[in-house]
Amino acid sequence: MDQVFVVISIVLAALAFIVALVFLAVFSRYFWLWIQSVMTGAKVGVFDLIGMLFRRVDARTIVRSKIMAVQAGINDEDLTSKALEAHYLARGNVSQVIRALIAARKSRQITLSFREATAIDLAGRDVLDAVQTSVYPKVIDCPPRSSSTPFLDAIAKDGIQLKVKARVTVRANLQRLIGGATEETIIARVGQGIVSAIGSAISHKVVLENPDMISKAVLASRLDDQTAFEIVSIDIADIDVGENIGARLQADRAEADTRVARAKAESRRAEAVAIEQEMIAKIEESRAEVVAAEANVPVAIADALKQGKLKVMDYYKLRNITADTEMRQSIAGTSTTGPASASRPGP
Repeated sequence: MDQVFVVISIVLAALAFIVALVFLAVFSRYFWLWIQSVMTGAKVGVFDLIGMLFRRVDARTIVRSKIMAVQAGINDEDLTSKALEAHYLARGNVSQVIRALIAARKSRQITLSFREATAIDLAGRDVLDAVQTSVYPKVIDCPPRSSSTPFLDAIAKDGIQLKVKARVTVRANLQRLIGGATEETIIARVGQGIVSAIGSAISHKVVLENPDMISKAVLASRLDDQTAFEIVSIDIADIDVGENIGARLQADRAEADTRVARAKAESRRAEAVAIEQEMIAKIEESRAEVVAAEANVPVAIADALKQGKLKVMDYYKLRNITADTEMRQSIAGTSTTGPASASRPGP
């Protein structure tokens, strides 16, 4: 029995030594964090720190974030160590959320709860940058500097092109930050509003005289609806006169009309040539018919001589008359060498 008792005592002593070593290791690791939480009133217990070890949560980040919140005077009921752990496990940026809450509290103009801040952070937005933009408005170039075209092109009613560059001052709207449109939408809407305002102007001179009419027209359109920003002001940074687009369009239209007229004239000319060729073909057909008819004259004369209907003297008189006629035509210069001359009656 004594030996069994000795063995049990040794085992218990070994277990106690191991437990003591584990306690000392944990205590040495989280002692200063626990002391800081106690001294600052962060209310993060030792068992909470040990639980963070098993949950694989960075206790240093949680404790320091809770201390920052307490020291800044943030008394949000939802801001507990468990909530910070949950946000950390959800892959949120705990330190960034606390900094955003502190910045919102210091500004005294922004109401931001811990739940809203964590929701904005988990949505992929930079919550600290959003708070800073709410306090200090941000200037956006329209078009942006990375754009291939440095100006917005718009045309007034008189056909003159205007090249405009604007700067939009926006303030972040935390209540619409989740689900609201981003800077790209603001730039696109402002560009659309500027083009529409210039397009409705009677003359480009009116726009050059009063550039603020563009800003007023754009601001009156409420372009910041359903966006994460509130437009504070729209300033026309630069405006230049471009080309006379109206005159160029009229010139292009006149050139197109000229080409259409030329095409129609060419079509009519081709039609006239076709008709002329057709008439020439008909003339040739008529001449062929005349030649065919004249070819029958000698046969008819021969038949008349055989039948006694035409005497030889009459035939020679006819030949003399034909020769005399050809001589007169030759002298007059009107002789033809066509089928009619080739079909003189033979002997």
